[in-house]
Amino acid sequence: MARVALVTGGSRGIGAAISCALAASGCRVAASYAGNSDAARRFHEETGIPVFQWDVSSFEACAAGVRDVEAKLGPIDILVNNAGIVRDSTLHRMTRAQWDAVLRTDLDSLFNMCRPLIEGMRAQKFGRIINISSINGQKGQLGQTNYAAAKAAELGFTRALALESARFGITVNAICPGYINTGMLAAVPADVMQKAILPQIPVGRLGQPEEIARAVVFLAADEAGFITGSTLSINGGQYMC
Repeated sequence: MARVALVTGGSRGIGAAISCALAASGCRVAASYAGNSDAARRFHEETGIPVFQWDVSSFEACAAGVRDVEAKLGPIDILVNNAGIVRDSTLHRMTRAQWDAVLRTDLDSLFNMCRPLIEGMRAQKFGRIINISSINGQKGQLGQTNYAAAKAAELGFTRALALESARFGITVNAICPGYINTGMLAAVPADVMQKAILPQIPVGRLGQPEEIARAVVFLAADEAGFITGSTLSINGGQYMC
């Protein structure tokens, strides 16, 4: 029987590529989204992948969303925690609201999504959890103390949950993308891209969402059961650790 996969933030950008790649690999996929209903509708119309709306920063909303997905598709085998936001500012200008919004969406969401699912995965002796962190959680980034803190904490969460879950057939891994060619980067001026961003990347180009998605499919496979607690950096050589 096909595995059931849930991708948070799964209707746009990297998340959309992940959803499509998992579906192409044979999974039954659900994509969650927060607020862009038009984009989610277009994604569903183009791909046939069902979409579900909830706020990943709310534990109650996540628990209800998981119940809804499982009622329609069956028990979830694969969880990709991809949803995230940025609220960039240097710390001396950052508001408490900017800090809280990023930590709640980017970090609290891991607990909010994993907690309703982990007991079922333990009972069925199988699970794949893949957390999409960031290069900036590894190296830091000016103007992103909130985002870098959340993404670095994701890596600690990944390793701890991997240790707790290994004997139940559940793997927990993280992917740290670098600069990926999504809508978020489309607003960057061409001269900034050429002079400030691309020179940092040894391969000389942006990554593509599909390159992240292929890694997710690999880690989500049944055959990837000996890989857990790992962090896969996909950044064109920009940061090596």
